[in-house]
Order: sequence, then structure tokens, then C-alpha cells
Amino acid sequence: MEGIYAFCVGLMTACGIFLTLRGRTFSVVVGLTLLSYAVNLFLFASGRLKLDAAAVLGMSDSYGDPLPQALVLTAIVIGFAMTAFAVILAMRARADLGNDHVDGRTPTTRQEQQRQKSGGQR
Repeated sequence: MEGIYAFCVGLMTACGIFLTLRGRTFSVVVGLTLLSYAVNLFLFASGRLKLDAAAVLGMSDSYGDPLPQALVLTAIVIGFAMTAFAVILAMRARADLGNDHVDGRTPTTRQEQQRQKSGGQR
């Protein structure tokens, strides 16, 4: 079970990094969200995964560590706020610049670049 869990966290991290390195703002926001989910799962796993374990001390012989659970709950709230902030920034950039590229410039194709070099003639 730990191997599958680690694989899923690694896959979410890889997908998040891939999407964060894209050129459009929406994919960057989704990539950051996936990275925050992967970090949350990693923090949650640091408290050792136990089935049927009590969260309160003294209720059973084995218990789950409440600190990673509290950290994950805090990270979920902060992650939601940062995602909302990033979406608002992306919407504002789209309205001001007219496109949703990260650097604000529309990428040109090779044909357009050659046309610009030749002075606009075909």
C-alpha cells in the first residue's frame, strides 16, 4: 500500500511540475494546485498510515498522529486561498493583456518570424 501511495504522490508531483512549466496561466494554476495536493498527501503520510486507529490518545492501543492531520487541514485552507488569488490574478492579466500567456506575449510561429525578418513580404 505504501508503494502505491508513494507512486501516486510522485505522479501528482510530476504532473504538477509539468503543468506549472507550461506557458498559459490556467495550466500554471492547475499545476500549482496539483503540487499542493501532492504536498498535502505527503504530509498526511508522514503521520504513518494506520487503519482503524483512534485519533484521540487513550481510546485504543494504536492511534493516529494528529499533528500531520492538523498540518494538512491548515495547508488545505491556505492552498484554497492561494488558488483563488492566482485565479483572480490570471483573470486580471487576461483582461489587461488580452491573452492568457504567462509572459503576456502571444508566441509567434516560424512563418510569422520569417515574415517579420523579410519585412512583411511573401
